[in-house]
Amino acid sequence: MSPLDRLDLPRRHVRLDTLIRLRWLSVVGQTVAVFVVYIGFEFDLPLWSCLAVIALSAWLNIALRVRFGQTRRIEPERAAWLLAFDIAQLAAMMFLTGGLENPFAFFFLGPVLLSATALPPKHTTMLGVFAMMCATILVFFHYPLPWTGVDRPAFPDDYLLGIWLSILLAIVVIGIYARQIAEEQRQLADAFAATELVLAREQHLSQLDGLAAAAAHALGTPLSTISVVTRELEREIGTDPKYADDIRLLREQVQRCRDILAKLNQLSGEGEPFDRLPLPALIEEVVAPHRDFGIAIEVNLRPGEPTPVGARNPAILYGLGNLLENAVDFARERVEITVDWDENEITLIIADDGPGFAPEIMSRIGEPYVRSRRRRRMYASGDTGLGLGFFIAKTLLERSGATLNFVNRPFPRRGAVITIRWSRSDFEQPQRPHEQEAAPAIP
Repeated sequence: MSPLDRLDLPRRHVRLDTLIRLRWLSVVGQTVAVFVVYIGFEFDLPLWSCLAVIALSAWLNIALRVRFGQTRRIEPERAAWLLAFDIAQLAAMMFLTGGLENPFAFFFLGPVLLSATALPPKHTTMLGVFAMMCATILVFFHYPLPWTGVDRPAFPDDYLLGIWLSILLAIVVIGIYARQIAEEQRQLADAFAATELVLAREQHLSQLDGLAAAAAHALGTPLSTISVVTRELEREIGTDPKYADDIRLLREQVQRCRDILAKLNQLSGEGEPFDRLPLPALIEEVVAPHRDFGIAIEVNLRPGEPTPVGARNPAILYGLGNLLENAVDFARERVEITVDWDENEITLIIADDGPGFAPEIMSRIGEPYVRSRRRRRMYASGDTGLGLGFFIAKTLLERSGATLNFVNRPFPRRGAVITIRWSRSDFEQPQRPHEQEAAPAIP
């Protein structure tokens, strides 16, 4: 199950209070505009008909507030119907006040833009088509534009055609643009939520390793006591056939427990404290799960002095593991990992001999949901990779202070090269409090 599959979010659901507040704003604006035109400019318009159409919107708002309250989130279908009502109400107002000759006709964009930012594409498309139909009908059927006196302006047909086309094009172009921007923001928010889920899981696994090593140390003393008592029993009554087999079995089980605890102790990073790990041990921990997939993984250490020892950071372990997994998946025969360090900087390079990064994604690597069109070696299902997992890895490594660079090997060589750099101070500092949880005490 991917991290996004675990997100139980009411996606695309719109808060009803938002629609009600926007409609109240429309009611107030239309009312003020009608009275300013009728009283202030003394234009002739069907006042009571306009107020009746405005009152219909106000009545709908009151009914929705009484029925559902303030905290209700509504499904996309219901939200689309409410926005369709807003388009129809605006069309009725335009019908009474001059049709597309009315400069406020561009307000047809409002409900469509709101749908583009909050509702699925199919609902936005239907609302856009409905708004276009209303605008088209208003070209032919409408009351005269409110004006003073008998000499009303006569707009040329070409001018009205231009207004009609501009409204239609604005609905299409601005609607698509608004939807694209909103979708990118939504994807980014979901990707960061998935990143937090992955980090929480890696923290949990890392804590289990540390707890296992701590348990091994804690159990060492009582196990030594049991071993001593077993030897004493063997010396005292080991020759008695009645107890010899039981004592021998007890000694063997004690030794087996010692072997298990010795393996658990290896989780502590070759004698380091549970939350610290030397850089070579960290690289080996990242590489070990990927050695048995038919791809040779060559690790080249170019050590300087002293050896970096950093926090056993789940973000670094997951990020490097994900990048290495991608390299193994795309590689043909070999993946090379080169690590060197000095007093100021740590550099890690992951290079494979696969097809490299596709040209169309080179400028977008690390963005969420960016996928290469090149098929991965290990997956026949067509999963092309470089999607959410790559974004998560890059985000987690950058949180640890790393900088990443992605290039392809120069022709005629093939393959992708990923360079990760840390300053020694960033790599060796302890985990920040928000990156780790307190481990439960060993009873």
